[in-house]
Amino acid sequence: MSDNINKQKSKFQFDRAHRYYKLTGFYSFVVESIKKSMPPVLAVAGILIVIHFFVQDIPTLLEMAVEKLPDYGVLAFFYVSETILGLIPPELFIAWAGKTASPILNLFLIALFSYLGGMTAYFIGRRVLKIPSIHYYLEVKMSKQLVMARKWGGILIAVGALLPLPFSISSLVAGMLNYDFKWWIIIGLLRFVRFAIYGAAIFQMV
Repeated sequence: MSDNINKQKSKFQFDRAHRYYKLTGFYSFVVESIKKSMPPVLAVAGILIVIHFFVQDIPTLLEMAVEKLPDYGVLAFFYVSETILGLIPPELFIAWAGKTASPILNLFLIALFSYLGGMTAYFIGRRVLKIPSIHYYLEVKMSKQLVMARKWGGILIAVGALLPLPFSISSLVAGMLNYDFKWWIIIGLLRFVRFAIYGAAIFQMV
């Protein structure tokens, strides 16, 4: 009897939460955020496919990077990438880490540099917000979207941290929206979870 009551209670809570998120526009906000993040991701994926099939295969390029660049050079390049829009898929660097002499250490370092790159993008967003024209555009022209983004900003950061979408873009937007930095620090830690999961999978293939 108690099990049935608990199941009914859980179902009621789920239905209630679902109705709330639907009415408040949470689902549409997440979908629109993902849609706006996908074009640059797809563009880079297309470029990488062209490079892989018509220039040089990606695994060979990774081997060349390991041979010709010191570890700190690869990590510095990755940090810049993760700060400026994050258009180079982190999976390439995870595969690189798997080919180094210290794969676990380098996996941790690229996760850390990704996290720090997102943090840098966040503060760039805070600085950009001080530009009068951008501040006016956000506060006046996009006031409705701004309210939704500030309300669900944590979800936007989590999506960027966990899914194959540019983390720096969600962090940049969070900074522009003046999202609470202490919550960015906490939610952004999901980035380490993503690298741990992807690392465990990719290390089996390289």
